Amino acid sequence: MGKYSIVDLFAGVGGLSYGFSQLDEFTIVMANEIEKDISKAYSLNHPGVNMINCDINDLTEDVIKQAIGDQIIDIVVGGPPCQSYSTLGKRQMDDRANLFMQYKRILSIIKPRAFVFENVTGILSMDGGKLFKNVQREFAELGYELKYQVLNALDYGVPQVRERVILVGFLGENKFEYPVPTHGDGKSPYVTLREAIGDLPVIGSGESNNSYMTDPTNDFLKFVRKDGFTVATEHSAPKNGAHLIKIMQTLKDGQSKDDLPEDIRPKSGYGNTYAKLWWDRPSTTITRNFACPSSSRCIHPRDSRAMSIREGARLQSFPDDYQFYGADGMKRLEIGNAVPPLLSVAIAKQMLKAMEEK
Repeated sequence: MGKYSIVDLFAGVGGLSYGFSQLDEFTIVMANEIEKDISKAYSLNHPGVNMINCDINDLTEDVIKQAIGDQIIDIVVGGPPCQSYSTLGKRQMDDRANLFMQYKRILSIIKPRAFVFENVTGILSMDGGKLFKNVQREFAELGYELKYQVLNALDYGVPQVRERVILVGFLGENKFEYPVPTHGDGKSPYVTLREAIGDLPVIGSGESNNSYMTDPTNDFLKFVRKDGFTVATEHSAPKNGAHLIKIMQTLKDGQSKDDLPEDIRPKSGYGNTYAKLWWDRPSTTITRNFACPSSSRCIHPRDSRAMSIREGARLQSFPDDYQFYGADGMKRLEIGNAVPPLLSVAIAKQMLKAMEEK
């Protein structure tokens, strides 16, 4: 049993839990997730955690007490669904935009020493900046001293540009220090697509192959293929129509629909739709639609096809033995909405240092 007990709210598939689960000093006691299939995926990877599959509005004090017993909870982690805040979405001040108040309600019940609140950067500009100020005001009302910073997963070894707001609160003095980037200028080079997924076999539209092409050749591959995992599960390319296949095969590295000949160029879509990723650069931010070329820049640069579930998981830095659950669309949702495990490792290590400060 670790020294510090944790509850994970809006837990998703467990990306934020991952970092804490890797450190012996932490024990994740309870998690909450509304989607049934996603809660099952969480439990496959964190079987020792008491998963409460319900709407957070139904997570009453009695339900929480039943789940955690007499445990004192030291840290609450989690991030409410980000669709309302995302600059890619409709940015509505709807019920989901105010789910942070449910997070506050749980904090007031559990009274942890510290919390980690994660969300998309769009929350900073929502409602002219008023929403995030309100979030901070509400959490400060409970006695928490707050710090926040935007972290880019790219800076911590994740092969993807992915910025997230990390708000940390401590009762009393907040000694949390944000993790220093390990990758970038003057540090380890950013991890590219070639380095992150180049060991996965060449497949075409509608094909699958679960054999690795090479041994792990870099630190990222050694991380995702740890424990000698021998099979590349979930490596199947979606089957697309002949016209889309022709578009994907015509595009060169990093090109988008505007670079296509007029006779096959799609008439609609934003500039980054029907676009290839760069083989020797990190990925752009992936979403649940990472296998849908008409949705965002996500065409495989080497194989000229839509991305497999395994490739999406790699771009988030999920180890190859991490399990996803449900139909393929649900698995992509689980991956696209997650906190990248390598980012959560960096955050967890810093939380441990702050907790150990006397």
